[in-house]
Amino acid sequence: MNLFPILAAVSAEPVHSGRLNPMQLFLDADIVVQAVMLGLILASIWVWMIIISFSLRLARVKKRCAAFETEFWKADDFDALVKQRARQDIPSANIAAAGMSEWRRSAKGRTGPLDRDGTRQRLAGAMESQVAQEADSLADRLNFLATVGSVAPFVGLFGTVWGIMNSFFQIGVQENSSLAVVAPGISEALFATAIGLFAAIPAVIAYNRFSHGVNSLESRLQRFADRFHASLSRELERL
Repeated sequence: MNLFPILAAVSAEPVHSGRLNPMQLFLDADIVVQAVMLGLILASIWVWMIIISFSLRLARVKKRCAAFETEFWKADDFDALVKQRARQDIPSANIAAAGMSEWRRSAKGRTGPLDRDGTRQRLAGAMESQVAQEADSLADRLNFLATVGSVAPFVGLFGTVWGIMNSFFQIGVQENSSLAVVAPGISEALFATAIGLFAAIPAVIAYNRFSHGVNSLESRLQRFADRFHASLSRELERL
């Protein structure tokens, strides 16, 4: 039995689907609602790009920090290792470099006894400042997620309100309040809110998750800085 004529006949028949067609809703919407939808779609695409890229970056940074710290505490020459890893985008290496730089400045050119308490304070300040800088640099792109998460539902709601206003306007123009006149416009309007939620929900979830990841990494960097500060303090006692 040859199935090709049967399939051709079935495909030629008109299909009456009871499901919503998102593309058709977009094309039939008012120009203002279309602009709102397009802006929300672009925001959603950018949100997912940030989610993917930040996930990869955060995992890479954590892995590099763990490897560097393991190597750092086993090294005989901290200064040489820090100089070797300084340009590899490793926050732990940058913190160690800040501590070593302040150590050299404090010990360089002194003529009298070394001010141990002042040196300890300067070392702690230099490394704490670097910890904050690394955390701020890592979390810089998260502001967009927070903005989309809080603003996108209201932008979608604006499109919905505008679409519903347009539907009521059509009722007045056509002097007909039947569902056949009102329903298409309301469906298109509500679709704008749906797109707003589609952009906002992943942004809020990702922002909360990534904020926790950045805070966790910042705590780890602070523990590394405290441990290195203790090591340098012991060296100060020998001077």
